[in-house]
Amino acid sequence: MARVLSVDGRAPEPLSGPWELLLTAPEACPGPGDLAGREGWIPALVPGTAAAALKAAGLWSAAAPTPLHESDIWYRTRFAGSGRACLRFEGLATLAEVWLNGVLVLSSRSMFLAHAVEVDLAGDNTLAIRFRALSVELAKPHKRGRWRPRLATPGSLRHVRTSLLGFMPGWCPSVDAVGPYRPVTLEALSDRGPRVLSADLRSDLDGETGRLSLRLAVANASGPALLRCAGHAAPLRAVAPGLYEADLALPGVAAWWPHTHGEPVLHAVEAEIGGVRIDLGRTGFRRLVIDRTGDGFALRINGVPVFCRGACWTPPDLVGLSGTEAAYRPVLDLVRAAGMNMLRVGGTMLYEAAAFHDLCDALGILVWQDLMLANFDYPTDDPAFRDQLTREVVQLLDRTQMSPSLCVVGGGSEVWQQAAMLGFPREAWSGGFVEESLPGLVAASRPDLASVPNSPSGGDVPFAAEAGVAHYYGVGAYLRPLEDARRAGVRFATECLAFAHVPEPASLARAGLTDPEDPRWAAGVPRDRGADWDFEGVRDHYVGLLFGADPGRLRREAPERYLALGRAAAVEVIEATFAEWRRAASPTAGGLVWLLKDLAPGAGWGAIDHEGAPKAAWYALRRAFSPVQICLTDEGLNGLHVHVHNETPRPRDLVLRLAFTDAKGKAVAAAERALTVAPRSGQRFTSAALLGRFFDVTDAYRFGAPAHALGHAELCDAATGAVLAEAFHHPLGRDVAPGETGLSARLIRDGAGWALEIAAGRHAFGVAIDLDGATAASRPEDNHFHLAPGRTRTIPLLGRPETAPRGRVVALNALETCSFGGEDA
Repeated sequence: MARVLSVDGRAPEPLSGPWELLLTAPEACPGPGDLAGREGWIPALVPGTAAAALKAAGLWSAAAPTPLHESDIWYRTRFAGSGRACLRFEGLATLAEVWLNGVLVLSSRSMFLAHAVEVDLAGDNTLAIRFRALSVELAKPHKRGRWRPRLATPGSLRHVRTSLLGFMPGWCPSVDAVGPYRPVTLEALSDRGPRVLSADLRSDLDGETGRLSLRLAVANASGPALLRCAGHAAPLRAVAPGLYEADLALPGVAAWWPHTHGEPVLHAVEAEIGGVRIDLGRTGFRRLVIDRTGDGFALRINGVPVFCRGACWTPPDLVGLSGTEAAYRPVLDLVRAAGMNMLRVGGTMLYEAAAFHDLCDALGILVWQDLMLANFDYPTDDPAFRDQLTREVVQLLDRTQMSPSLCVVGGGSEVWQQAAMLGFPREAWSGGFVEESLPGLVAASRPDLASVPNSPSGGDVPFAAEAGVAHYYGVGAYLRPLEDARRAGVRFATECLAFAHVPEPASLARAGLTDPEDPRWAAGVPRDRGADWDFEGVRDHYVGLLFGADPGRLRREAPERYLALGRAAAVEVIEATFAEWRRAASPTAGGLVWLLKDLAPGAGWGAIDHEGAPKAAWYALRRAFSPVQICLTDEGLNGLHVHVHNETPRPRDLVLRLAFTDAKGKAVAAAERALTVAPRSGQRFTSAALLGRFFDVTDAYRFGAPAHALGHAELCDAATGAVLAEAFHHPLGRDVAPGETGLSARLIRDGAGWALEIAAGRHAFGVAIDLDGATAASRPEDNHFHLAPGRTRTIPLLGRPETAPRGRVVALNALETCSFGGEDA
């Protein structure tokens, strides 16, 4: 059933309490009657978790999380109400029993299922929920799977429908998810006035015409009935008692686009029966096609190929699992600001709340949604498990039926890969529910979506990069050279480029993690369980490869320099890889980095730290993902190729400049060209064509000492001269030996706020703005960038309208340190 927001302005009321919570030993209180006289109750918020309630009471710490799966946890509240009503539970983690006025009305074994229970209220009502100790269930004898992954423990998790968050050592903190983490609501049921029993709503885009169909089951309905959307209306036909249908055509409707390619336009939908309005929310009209040509996987939206880029999602609040707009908005704003147009909710996480999908719809961010299946050999041949999983899929599709941002439903994460890497033959891991049932379930409710059986999948082995969807870690965990991003022939990377990304200095200071030799530092570095290496070692490898540095020595002797080079290495890898994947001849149609946001303090996988502040990697992604972009690729004897992208819906008049400078910043070759780039298209140029003559731009021919040390391309708006994008090429390698660059920084007023005017006489490599107290809201607009010789950049400092900010500007190859701010700012 599609979401119904309200009927005649009336929506289900949240049972917001006051609630209270009590921990007991397992089975100490089998029912609510056994709670009499028990002490130790504390206040609790619903929706919320036991960890969040205990934290608020000073009884739980994220630094040393108290195990909660060892206890039974009770919630209870009292509320007034009489007559017939419907209690809805949108998410109970995980083994839950619900009593109303001492009577058991619901038992649930899945944190991923919602429940609706019709009850009779008695005036003064008591609602009690017991969350049974999950450890007791996990300790019971279970049939063992054919393989045992190292990702999560214990192996009996394969039988329980709960999130793997908290069960993955080396990946995230051991925070136990227990409680009514999604809303509990109450809806009075009456024989008077219409009551929606079900709603099946479909939207599509046929050329320039939107099409909307509705099948609505309503009790107690009478009178004229209409379906309305975007200024159009169609009659709802009564096809049976209480059953209505309508088909609505919307010629010339504004289409929905991912924000990189257009406007994510949404339209309100409502039905009216007998003068009673039924609010069905908002939807967008778009046409999605999956192109699998040549063993590939690519999205076309409204007929346009879309290069999908973004990250793998992590919950913004690991402790409370908040599903509110306030929790999602800051993170999703950063997603959009970085030019990301896709997020993947992987099978190790949990299904996000309605507010997440509503915001992704409004912000134009595509969603790849995995089922919550990861690595384990799940018992999908067991009828009870299969039925539970089927209900889970149906509910997911129903509650997101209006969501245009949802584009792909996947059958989970690395289940096939796990088995194949352990040597099992194809018949042992392929097929099953994700191939036999999932496509039909998706087609029945959301025929506008694509489905894939697993992430990764598609090749002779499921983890082959050159077919289907891949988890690509050639550049990254497998320590391959940067050229492997092209050599691997990646079609679509639903995971890639995992590094232990170093947070900004202000974030490290707040976390007390300024010394990488401190034993506490290692706790924030992710690793695969059982591996004798971690992802800091991966980052260190690329520090040595790119900069010729000894990371071990720097770590001991110059920790600040060590961390700065670590940030820069990730930046270089990210920008080089996506420049390669976005070029016109690349077979790659998408890349999603692992991960979006850290789950704990330290150098985690996230491009955003655990507080929500961008890291160096986020700034690199922002530049790499720009809809109007210029990229350079080294084609060896064929010189440099210059790639210009314009994904926006309008033509762009641009000026392309290409310059080659020596070590002193003097130009030795240059070219300029005016061009118009059509909407949602790109152009490619060779360096020879732009220069009009031979110049060994890649130092491939080796006729003598190279004449230049830097190649620099920039793309400017033809009307304003504003620089829209830049790209750099270092033919002699990335020399970061400190020297005189003439780096300078000046704090200036920028309207109501502040900005930094940064300049350098010579090339400044990896210019970093270390802003005192930097946070997600108070940060530089750009950071960790290169500055071409003789150029000046003005960088707004966001979120500082009143006080003059303080900090410093440095570059990896500069002896100069430029302080700014203070009383004389």
